[in-house]
Amino acid sequence: MSAQPRIGSSQQQAIAAALGYEIKDRHLLRDALTHSSAGRQKEDYQRLEFLGDRILALVIAEELYRQNPDEREGTLSSRHSTLVRGESCARVGQKLGIGQFIIMGAGEQRKNLHANLSVIGDVVEALIAAIYLDGGLEEARKFILANWAELMADRTGSDKDPKTRLQEWALGRGLPIPAYRVVSRDGPEHLPVFTAELMLPGRNAAVGSGSSKRAAEQAAADAFLRREGLAS
Repeated sequence: MSAQPRIGSSQQQAIAAALGYEIKDRHLLRDALTHSSAGRQKEDYQRLEFLGDRILALVIAEELYRQNPDEREGTLSSRHSTLVRGESCARVGQKLGIGQFIIMGAGEQRKNLHANLSVIGDVVEALIAAIYLDGGLEEARKFILANWAELMADRTGSDKDPKTRLQEWALGRGLPIPAYRVVSRDGPEHLPVFTAELMLPGRNAAVGSGSSKRAAEQAAADAFLRREGLAS
C-alpha cells in the first residue's frame, strides 16, 4: 500500500494564497487535491467533485438570476451551462495555478497529467466542495464569485467552446475546418487519458489531453487558440 501523501504547513499556505481561502482541515484539502492514480481509492477528489459541481451550479444560477432580471429562462440556462462546464472550471484552475498542487501517481506526473485541463477542472470543483465543508456556503460563494467574475462579465462569445471558436476563426479566413485525430490513449479502463492532435494547413499542430476524445479535442483547440493569441 502506498504511503498517504501529506500536505505540510508551507504548502498549505501556498494553496491558501492561491485560493484566497485557507482550508483548515488538511485531510479535506488533501482529498480535494488527490487524483485516483495516487492509489488512495475512496480518498481522492471524485466525491468532493460531485458535491462541488452542485454548489457551483447553485451559486452561478443564483447570481445570474440576480444580475439579469430581464433575461428569459432559455438565455439564463445557456449562460449557466457555459459557466459551469469543465472548460470554465479549468480556466479558473489554470489562472490560480492549481495544477502544481495536484497529488498523483509517479507515472501520471511523468505524463504531465497535472496540466490536463479535465483534471484541473475536476480539482477546482473538489476544492469548491472542500471550502464549503470547511467554511460554509458563504465562503464557497465568495470563492466562486471572485473567480468567475471575469467569465460572467464576458458575453462576447463565452458561450462557444474552443472547437467552435477555432472553427469560426478558420472559416472566416478561408481556411478548412480543423482536423483532429487521437494519437494516444493511456491509463486504465476506468480512467483513460486521450491525447488528440489538431491539424490546420499552414499552422503548426497543437495537442491536448482529456478524459474523453471530445475533451482531448477541446483541449487541443484551446491550446491552439492560446498559442496564436486568440483565446478569449
